[in-house]
Amino acid sequence: MHCPFCQHPNNRVLESRAAESGRSIRRRRECLQCERRFTTYERIEYVPVTVIKRSADQELFDRSKLLRGIVRACEKTPVCSQVMEGIVDDIEAELQQRHHREVSSAEIGEMVLTKLRPLNEVAFVRFASVYRQFQGIRDFTDTLSQLQDAESPTYTEALSQPENLPQPTEPSLAYTAPVLSS
Repeated sequence: MHCPFCQHPNNRVLESRAAESGRSIRRRRECLQCERRFTTYERIEYVPVTVIKRSADQELFDRSKLLRGIVRACEKTPVCSQVMEGIVDDIEAELQQRHHREVSSAEIGEMVLTKLRPLNEVAFVRFASVYRQFQGIRDFTDTLSQLQDAESPTYTEALSQPENLPQPTEPSLAYTAPVLSS
């Protein structure tokens, strides 16, 4: 490791500790010539994964690009940044464990949707609208109905169980404003 200030090849490690949730090692070093200090990070070198886009273009998997898309989908939702980072970590780890070094952008998009669906419906629909290239309101309504159908049992299934039958309620004593008609 060369000193970034004087390019001297010899330095000593002053301190080492785990960083990035144990995914790298942070080392504080001191140059033996100029005695200036600097920090280095030691990370696992992953085999590059190639993403095949819809246009058939190929590019290297870009973790930050994926994170940007997820962050944009989760804006103004209660999904915290650690959870978003975790989604990207999980997807990246899954891609690294595959034998094939090529993955379609469609597969990555579906992986993200699978992770977002249980977290936040708004983030799920936002990401789906960009990833699936919604063209109009019909695409939104189709996705919303699929989301609703998948989460709740059908009405007839719900009524077949006695505990799900609608229960009579007490009449409301709340004030209702009169409706004015013209």
